[in-house]
Amino acid sequence: MTAEMIEKFVAPRISDEETVKIHFKDRQHVTGLFIQTNDYSEMKAKNFWRVVSEERVEAWKKTRNVHLSRLFNGASFTRLLNSES
Repeated sequence: MTAEMIEKFVAPRISDEETVKIHFKDRQHVTGLFIQTNDYSEMKAKNFWRVVSEERVEAWKKTRNVHLSRLFNGASFTRLLNSES
């Protein structure tokens, strides 16, 4: 997926801290929270996204520790869905 497509889906969900189900071309899906850090604009321009996995969301909300996130390449995304879907 392109950075623009991802941004359009993700932007309203970042501020609401909604989890998203991310489907990939070559691996299992991941459910997590897209986060906005100091390097958000730079990473978005390169189509890389920081995601906190569902298991670590509570710890992220308490600490805001960027090390709880993983960096994913948006080019490998095939579909984004609300986590309830």
